[in-house]
Formats: sequence, structure tokens, C-alpha cells
Amino acid sequence: MLGRIAKFFIFGVMPLVVGILVPELSVAAEKTLKGEVTYRERIALPPNAVLFVQLANVSQASAPAAVIGERKMAPAGQVPIKFEISFDPQVIRPDMTYVLQARITVDDRLLFISDMRHHVDPLSDAPQTIMLKMVTSSEQPASAPLFGQSWLIEYIDGIGVIAEPRATFRISEAGKAGGSGPCNVYFAIAKVDGSTIAINDIGSTFKACAPEIMAEEKALFEALAKATSYHVDAGKLVIADKDGRVILRFNAAS
Repeated sequence: MLGRIAKFFIFGVMPLVVGILVPELSVAAEKTLKGEVTYRERIALPPNAVLFVQLANVSQASAPAAVIGERKMAPAGQVPIKFEISFDPQVIRPDMTYVLQARITVDDRLLFISDMRHHVDPLSDAPQTIMLKMVTSSEQPASAPLFGQSWLIEYIDGIGVIAEPRATFRISEAGKAGGSGPCNVYFAIAKVDGSTIAINDIGSTFKACAPEIMAEEKALFEALAKATSYHVDAGKLVIADKDGRVILRFNAAS
């Protein structure tokens, strides 16, 4: 009889013990900021217009804005253009300043831009409206040409902002690409058509460097292989993947 009672007691508490020893896994939900972009001029956008919208941290006046999330829409369509930006809410801090910034380009030429800071609380569910200003020809930023220009790496997806840039990038009109990587000299074939770009057949020399340098070089080569679109804006070459996510950013080398 006691044996039966003991067995009943053990089997009765087993589910409770298992429930205590195996905690549920929780994953922070991704946050989405919604809004629309518009302008006052009564003109239609060309069919090849592209909209870029960014959520950025501008708390440090002496440092570049840190992009928290961004969205590219190609073609942009017509205003008002609705957008959604997804981001990790855990990176948002109450003591920081966040803004939405947007621009519309046509063939890499700046057409409209948000010329005033649009402050936003990223964790708010309130829809946002960004008013853009039309850019006149005299206000167009000087842009370096894509071909024949030497570019110095500034950002690599998976690595982040490069504190001490080593890598360069260059494309000839014949489609030959390459440069000096963080460790090795590399080469590739680039196909450019309008704002689209494909980089294939990437190869390099076989010099060995410190592990962190090799990791940076590997990330550079992987990002180049994922390139699908680009734009040149204010002396910067920005390369994005098939989802419109920025994976490489370069400064025009003097």
C-alpha cells in the first residue's frame, strides 16, 4: 500500500517539476514605425523615383547620425507615400534624440529631401508625416562619379562603422572592379545598369592577417556579393542588398 502511495506521489508532481526546470523562451518583438512622406508641390514623380526613409539617433552632435532602421521604396510611386520601418525596440533609450529623415532621388539625383528635423518617439504608435522640400539645381550636392572613382570603406554590414578604414573599392567603365581589402588585394567583375549593380567572380591574394582583420575582409567580400543596388549621394557610395538594406557605404577618396 505504501509502495502504491509513493508511486502516486512521484507521478503526481513530475509535471510540476518539469514545468519549473524548463523556462519559456522569450524573444523581444520587433517594433514597426509607420507613416507617410509627402510634399507641397503639385507635380508627379517620375516612374523611376526612389524613396529612402531612415530612423536615426542624432543625440551626438559631433558624430554622424546612427541609423536605427531604414526603408527603401523603388519605385516610390506617388505622394503621399506610405512607409513602415522595422527596428529593435531594445536599442531605444529615453535620454536619446531620434528623428525621421527622408529623400527622393531620380537616377541618383536628389529631387526632394527632409530639410528640417522630424523628431519622433520611436516607441509611439502615432503615425508620422514627413514633409519634403524640393531641391533646386543650385542646391544639388556635388557627387563623385561611380566609374573611375576610388572609394574608401566607411561601413560594412556585420562589422559596423570602420574606425580605421583600410579597404578601397573602384569600378572601371569596362566593368572591372576591386581594390585593396583590409588585408589582401582583391578583384571582381561588376555589372551596372542604372541604379542596379551585381558584383561577381570575387577573388583576392592569399596574405594572412590578424583574425579581426580577416573577419572584416570576409564581411566585405560577402557584402559585395550581395549587392543589388546603389546610389551616390553627397560624395558617398551606398550599396544595398535585394531587400534595400544598406550593406556597404564608402566615402569618395580624395
